[in-house]
Amino acid sequence: MAKKLRITWVKSSIGYTARQKVTINTLGLRRLNQSVEHYDTPVLRGMLDRVEHLLNIEVIEG
Repeated sequence: MAKKLRITWVKSSIGYTARQKVTINTLGLRRLNQSVEHYDTPVLRGMLDRVEHLLNIEVIEG
């Protein structure tokens, strides 16, 4: 079964580039401390690499 990731936005994007802000919105995050779940894919991992300093990422098994 595919792994899922729980992504929580924990640090404000104020002062960061517009590209990083767009990436946060593309992940489905709209406000601080909001969490979303996505399947672990290479595309998602690339997006997370750009903004990992603003997020908390947990692996969900099963």
